[in-house]
Amino acid sequence: MFCFLGTKAAAARARAVSLITVTKMALTQVSSAKCFNGYQKVYEHESSELKCKMRFGIYLPPKAERVKCPVLYWLSGLTCTEQNFLTKAASQQAGAEHGIVIVAPDTSPRGCNIQGEDDNWDFGTGAGFYINATEDPWKTNYRMHAYITEELPRLINANFSVNPEKMSIFGHSMGGHGALICALGNPGKYKSVSALAPICNPVQCPWGQKAFTGYLGSDTSKWEAYDATCLARTYSGPLPDILIDQGKDDQFLAAGQLLPDNFMAACTDKKIPVVFRLQEGYDHSYYFIATFVGDHIKHHAKYLNA
Repeated sequence: MFCFLGTKAAAARARAVSLITVTKMALTQVSSAKCFNGYQKVYEHESSELKCKMRFGIYLPPKAERVKCPVLYWLSGLTCTEQNFLTKAASQQAGAEHGIVIVAPDTSPRGCNIQGEDDNWDFGTGAGFYINATEDPWKTNYRMHAYITEELPRLINANFSVNPEKMSIFGHSMGGHGALICALGNPGKYKSVSALAPICNPVQCPWGQKAFTGYLGSDTSKWEAYDATCLARTYSGPLPDILIDQGKDDQFLAAGQLLPDNFMAACTDKKIPVVFRLQEGYDHSYYFIATFVGDHIKHHAKYLNA
């Protein structure tokens, strides 16, 4: 009996090793550059959720050569690829300083040959909105929420020197929306969350209404699962410590696309702690992101390195 159990355990271990090996083989390194004594890399893989090839950037701090590090996921905004954050945000120095792995995925599936996917800059390619589409022809490929919260972390955990128990998330604009809904929609999954100029209430703004109608259909009750303000109003779980920076001269704030006041009101009602900083003179650009990204990584380091 004892030997039989040992054989079963050995077989289970062998299957687990085999699965990890397959996962590792599925990653193709696209580029690698030394940066602040760590490495900024880009990888490509076949996504089971999105049914296409996807790329992500990953910064591996020097500490990752010795121990497993916490991991911080960045979600970019409309029209971006994984490259925008890697080359414009200047995040690597703070990642090295705090010993945090930073992962920056693409913003949508690509090359799926869906009619109309490249017709608009704010819908389709580059505009996945970090939701799981339910409408044809998008529902097969446009499953960015499942990709970000499930598939990508599995890949990262299996292939890199990270601590899967210490994971946080942040983002900008559409990606700030994504970070907030991933954290509020999955209580306790992330140690911390922050956002720069997030789309806070997409069910009430033109960008969100266009995307949600296309991806989720006309039943607006289905939209609320992907709206940070709606999720805050019904939130139940560990209280996240949220940091939000917003440029006061952001043209999209003035245009009513971001609606942070709605989110702040919902958080106040539910006693969800939020530090909201309105930054004088800053717009919606990567100059704004680069200015404050260090503060955000430091915010996450409080929880990831605790």
